[in-house]
Amino acid sequence: MDASDILALCKRRGFIWPAFEIYGGVAGMYDYGPLGIAMKNNIIDIWRKAYTLGEGFIEIDGPTIGPEIVFKASGHVDAFSDSIVSCTKCKESFRADHLAKGLHSNPDSLSNEELSKLLRENGVRCPECGGDLTDVEDFNLMFKTTIGPGAGRVGYLRPETAQGIFVDYLHLYRFVREKLPFGVIQIGRGYRNEISPRQGIIRLREFNMMEAELFVDPENKSWPRFDKIKNEKMKLVPNNGDEIEITVGEAVERRMIGNATLAYFMYFTQEFLKTVGIDPNRLRFRQHLQTEMAHYASDCWDAEVLLSYGWTEVVGIADRGCWDLSRHIEYSNADLTAFKKYEEPVEIEREVIKPKYELLGPKFKGKSAKIGKALEEIDPSKIKNGNITIDVDGEKITVGSEFFEIVRIKEKVTGRKIVPHVIEPSHGLDRIFYACLEHAYTQKSDGYVVLRLKPAVAPIKVGVFPLMVKDGLDVRAAEIDERIRMSGIASYYDDSGSIGRRYARMDEIGTPWCITVDYETLKDGTVTIRDRDTTRQVRIHQERIIPTINSLLCGTPFSALEQ
Repeated sequence: MDASDILALCKRRGFIWPAFEIYGGVAGMYDYGPLGIAMKNNIIDIWRKAYTLGEGFIEIDGPTIGPEIVFKASGHVDAFSDSIVSCTKCKESFRADHLAKGLHSNPDSLSNEELSKLLRENGVRCPECGGDLTDVEDFNLMFKTTIGPGAGRVGYLRPETAQGIFVDYLHLYRFVREKLPFGVIQIGRGYRNEISPRQGIIRLREFNMMEAELFVDPENKSWPRFDKIKNEKMKLVPNNGDEIEITVGEAVERRMIGNATLAYFMYFTQEFLKTVGIDPNRLRFRQHLQTEMAHYASDCWDAEVLLSYGWTEVVGIADRGCWDLSRHIEYSNADLTAFKKYEEPVEIEREVIKPKYELLGPKFKGKSAKIGKALEEIDPSKIKNGNITIDVDGEKITVGSEFFEIVRIKEKVTGRKIVPHVIEPSHGLDRIFYACLEHAYTQKSDGYVVLRLKPAVAPIKVGVFPLMVKDGLDVRAAEIDERIRMSGIASYYDDSGSIGRRYARMDEIGTPWCITVDYETLKDGTVTIRDRDTTRQVRIHQERIIPTINSLLCGTPFSALEQ
């Protein structure tokens, strides 16, 4: 089995297919078909409930286009790039680190100069025409646009959903009643102008993300439920390159993982991935080298899944420190801090600005009171060249040093302001979707394909068949199918071809159970229910179908029905 088998099945059965195909398609863009969108939504639903109901996170949904200033502050305009080379003959462009695969243990960690040297020394040429390649350069992945008519305002399609959460921090902090830690999730599209997307839905230009941002006290990066999972194991590849299986608690004690909250959500990610169908034997966490760390991260681990493409990142769990909020504070002048209370009030000395109202009045007349109040709120350390420029009713006013003095005062304070740090599990939904398909794909020696999807993820839970399309069997089967659907369980009615062919169609799309209405149904009201993975069949009364399916969806083994 390889990726082409999975993609062929996906296209044939309506999971995914290339976007704009009648016009030749666009690399890095795919459509989700009827089965694909159902399966994708099932994964989203599991993830959303795990974070909101399980961990108490809240959810927002922000715009996918933002003004340039947001992405200048985040660092993406200046630092969000990949290494690129182009062919001097056919002009095709390629990811330089992809061309270096197999020539270095981690091409991502190399500088442009080092990559150029590596490609030259190994005689790497254009994969398309064999032409010479240019030196390696940076290529910014942001999609640039304008907001508004004409020249408009420069904007960008978001490369991640995270910034929408950070710029909403003030609203969110108030919503959670100004307490740390608190977590926020956002699910939506991201956009990256990939240089050469060539791996199906593994590398897309428009993609789906599920991101969580956890705001924590920088001096206490703990999580309330850490002790419950500290003895559970994970497979880690620290940045020294040695793979190790270790308990979560020991990884923190040995400082392999920087803090307990980061470790907790790595384990939380592992359990989510197993829940949706990732094979735990093909799952590990790899720590980023310092040279490949994103500009915003102080530590980062990738949840990697072994696919036909090799080890592939599906989730990144990063300690972003205070990078994001600090940058938005700098660029917006907004107060994106949290208030940390002391156990007891303490007396401190600090410098403050004391306006000279007797001089402000004659100089600034009616505005003097507002100017004085604005001066009192300014941090003296931010004074430059002895003057202060303030905003009063939309007017910029420069106040000279003769109108104020800096004095030291004593006061009792109940706490202090801190800039929260952020722990971010960022999930690539499309990659998780594909990994679930590949790990579920089973082909028998006779070519028979079974997609062993987890029932909770499977787009259709139940296939409903009449044995024959006559004698009222089809009518009864259609009635049962409708009752199942009206109960909220996705089912599919099929009366075409032999029972064997119908089973095969359901097995190939991952439907876990099939119900057949036969002549005994007309006599005693019983039907057969067939299990996809064991092919066993059990007779149950038609009135028990819905509670039986619900029980199976909740984890009851099929063998329990045979008892």
